[in-house]
Amino acid sequence: MEQRYAVIDVETTGKGINGNRITEICIVLLEGKVIRDKYTTLVNPDQHIPNYITGLTGIDNDLVHDAPAFDEIAARILEITEGAIFVAHNVSFDYNVVRNEFKAIGHNFVRKKLCTVRLSRKIFPGLYSYSLGNLCTSLNIQLKNRHRAEGDTDATVVLFQKILEEDPDLSIINSFLNIRSKQATLPPHLKAEQIEALPASPGIYLFKDQKEKIIYAGKAKNIKQRVISHFYDKKNKEYLLGQKTHTIDYEVTGNELIALLLEAEMIRKHYPEFNTAQKKPVIPFHIISYTNRRGVLQLAIDQSYSADTSIEFYYSRADAIAALEELCISFELCPRYCNLQQSTARCSHYKIKSCKGVCSQEEAVEAYNLRVQKAMESSLNKKMSYIIKEKGRTGDEQSFVLVKDGMYRGYGFIDETTQVAQSEDFEEIVRLQTHTYHTSKIITSYIRKRGDEVIIPL
Repeated sequence: MEQRYAVIDVETTGKGINGNRITEICIVLLEGKVIRDKYTTLVNPDQHIPNYITGLTGIDNDLVHDAPAFDEIAARILEITEGAIFVAHNVSFDYNVVRNEFKAIGHNFVRKKLCTVRLSRKIFPGLYSYSLGNLCTSLNIQLKNRHRAEGDTDATVVLFQKILEEDPDLSIINSFLNIRSKQATLPPHLKAEQIEALPASPGIYLFKDQKEKIIYAGKAKNIKQRVISHFYDKKNKEYLLGQKTHTIDYEVTGNELIALLLEAEMIRKHYPEFNTAQKKPVIPFHIISYTNRRGVLQLAIDQSYSADTSIEFYYSRADAIAALEELCISFELCPRYCNLQQSTARCSHYKIKSCKGVCSQEEAVEAYNLRVQKAMESSLNKKMSYIIKEKGRTGDEQSFVLVKDGMYRGYGFIDETTQVAQSEDFEEIVRLQTHTYHTSKIITSYIRKRGDEVIIPL
């Protein structure tokens, strides 16, 4: 007996994989290459059909008003697909929508499945595009009534028949049906060879769309394992990510620290569609200095991206105020001239009582300014320059992260035998990166977990 295939296409309300409801379904049953049965019907989705879906398919709320609900056609779908392999163009979409409809009525729908996108990539390599419309053009297949279930199913049937002709012993199809095969779980546009080429090493990976635009950046201790895990995740976001991914790039870093830093840089630089964390920029608070009309050197807190006049910076106003109060107390500065108090009269801060009277002209401006300069120098001297050494990408290589004057400068790789000790030596070979709130958090967290012994001062 010939293998049975149920070639299926569904039109939906277009609300993401979990909120999608079927508005139309067509199923053509094949035994081998021969058509044995066909079933097509509109379906009342019991929810509003958006205008953009109506514009695409022509199916509106009035058209489905008197159509059967899914539970009324479920028995017919089970009958025609019984013992058949579920075949569709981009099968994960149609299969998951049908399965979710059955799940909503308390039935577990399970069928083996085949994707004509992935099969076409294997059997008809080198084509410009594997969308149904472009495949039909390339392979001389008539496509009528596009974006309607029956029209798309009829074209997919002819495409699948051509695939069967090119695979007479079913060796390719059977390899795709093997549940241990990556072909069975990969998104439609990804080649299994790309996944095979991924390293089982720490680093970052980049999901790219058809135009080579980065749509997701991630870090991993094991790149291959982490990438594959995306395709087993049934969440709506992960499914949509897989549907849009055409290529995957990666960079091996040798360790998780540089992978985290490089992931942060990629998210900052490319703002990928499917990343949510780290996309909101955090503007730092700076302790700055300026000279007022009296010639008094004042300190203040300013929030900006620029660090040109900054003595120190913090990522919360509370931390900046606490640091400024500490400077005031330690160097006997005036809270009014540190912008910790807004009064125009003599300072009367609730906490800081160490002012020597510059605000009431009891202390000379020159003497006060000397203490401010010492406070500024003290703060600047706290900005350490150091490196963190980590594992390299190979056994005879080391990596390093460079922090200069408290600012993350970048990372690099050196041969284990190379002797470098000065900041200038590392700056010549560093891969420059941008210091941000997120890179600061990553480095601070790393040092907190590992201890200060990981820091090598320069």
